[in-house]
Amino acid sequence: MRKALLLAVTCALFALPLSSVAGERYDGKWLTKMICPAKGNTQGYTWTFVSTIQGSTLHGERGTAGEGGYFTLDGKIKDDGTAKLDANGVVASREYARGVFVGKGTDYGYKVKATFTETTGSGVRDVGMGIVGRPCTFEFTKQ
Repeated sequence: MRKALLLAVTCALFALPLSSVAGERYDGKWLTKMICPAKGNTQGYTWTFVSTIQGSTLHGERGTAGEGGYFTLDGKIKDDGTAKLDANGVVASREYARGVFVGKGTDYGYKVKATFTETTGSGVRDVGMGIVGRPCTFEFTKQ
């Protein structure tokens, strides 16, 4: 019994650093490129901004909070590199936004399905049924 307990404690001590390393392999500054193509009468655009991953949690921000063009991207990256990120923003101009009731200053949000390696990542916007949303893509490059 005592040997089994000693073995369990030893194994746990060796596993701790491994789980810590796995969780930190994505940590650092990342250049994030967001590409939203034109759809119908809505103009396309490309944004590039810096995101930070700390403790396997991503946070990216563009613009000034509360103003048109403000955008945030947040979420947890799993050890296997997959993530479901939350994108939120404020519409800057009607010509770049989709939807009947969307205008400058309107808040919006959607999910991004992403996959990361230690140095790169990619993601796609969840467009639901595709009626209003457009297939924005994301490229991540560790700096």
